[in-house]
Amino acid sequence: MDDPDVRPLLPRPLRPRELVALDALAAVGYAFVLVVESPDARRPAALALIAAMTLPLAVRRRWPLPVFCVVAVASVAAMTLGVVREPLAAAAYALYPVALGTRRRRWEPTAAIGALTVGALLLAAFGGVAAGPEVRRVVETVVLGSLTLGGAWTIGRAVRERRAYAARQAEQAAEHAVTEERLRIAREMHDVVSHTLSLIGVKAGVAAHVADRRPEEALEALRVIEATSRQALTEMRHMLGVLRTAPGAVPGTLSPAPGLAALPDIAERAAAAGVRVDLDVRVADGLPPALELAVHRIVQEAVTNVVRHAAPAACRVLVHDEGGQVRIEVTDDGPGRRVLPAGPSGHGVGHGVIGMRERVAAYGGVFTAGPLSGGGFRVLALLPREGEGT
Repeated sequence: MDDPDVRPLLPRPLRPRELVALDALAAVGYAFVLVVESPDARRPAALALIAAMTLPLAVRRRWPLPVFCVVAVASVAAMTLGVVREPLAAAAYALYPVALGTRRRRWEPTAAIGALTVGALLLAAFGGVAAGPEVRRVVETVVLGSLTLGGAWTIGRAVRERRAYAARQAEQAAEHAVTEERLRIAREMHDVVSHTLSLIGVKAGVAAHVADRRPEEALEALRVIEATSRQALTEMRHMLGVLRTAPGAVPGTLSPAPGLAALPDIAERAAAAGVRVDLDVRVADGLPPALELAVHRIVQEAVTNVVRHAAPAACRVLVHDEGGQVRIEVTDDGPGRRVLPAGPSGHGVGHGVIGMRERVAAYGGVFTAGPLSGGGFRVLALLPREGEGT
């Protein structure tokens, strides 16, 4: 996690042109330093070598490998002829973008550079100390040059690995966000479709059963089916509209997501299916919209399960604000058992119960669902006000 007190050196990343300008400035500046310090600076050949080992650095980011080859050859030639005595600093400066841009292969020159560095250090330790001044100067140049090139390559590879790791982390975070969004959409779709089809199925069964004997009751069931299907289409249109809205754009005339104010509608539709719902909502204003939606969906799914598996029955829905958390409790006086498809663990857990559990887990809350000892069934969810949400 980034430290908020640590500020970057630059307010923004440098543009490519700005980076090229810095490289050009470094190349010209280093060339000037070498011309001033070189004893043979007035000779055209010396000036040509100095120019060859410095000026190409201005385009090292565009052509890394060719620039490094030119600079390295010119640097070795300049040192051999005694034009300069620098330890391959320009070659190391050109080697960094080569290490940064080269893909990892089976054979990496890192080991060879390390062996060359160790060999240079051994040469300095055992061969250069007792040698004459000229030999000692050559040994020092080789050692310092090896260390400089090895350091440039190592730093370049380390930066490349760090960037690759950051890219992998960003890609994994994006994949995780996509997965979470798919789960959220799947839960929303399941809640709407399952709740609606359960009510429609119950009322359709009633209409088919009493159509011959009590046509007025069948007609009323058809009216409930029509109203329920219209409500489902409205919610589906809202979800699809949000999905089609560009990121950061205002959804326009879309209706707000259902919250606590829509709980009486759930009770009304359940009553039409033969489940009498007693609502007890005691929540102060100011709940986050995402938390209100989670409460609404949990109540909706719990009441839908009552309609599907316990109707006709009486149901009590309790939604209380207990300070730091919201308590949701849905109980019924039905038979106390649920005929649900087996889940992955082999227990009777349907997608509705899984969806409720996932919603509660997203907030770091507590969820339980099971039969009561005296008959009936209870769903209990505790959602902290400061949960993460989805």
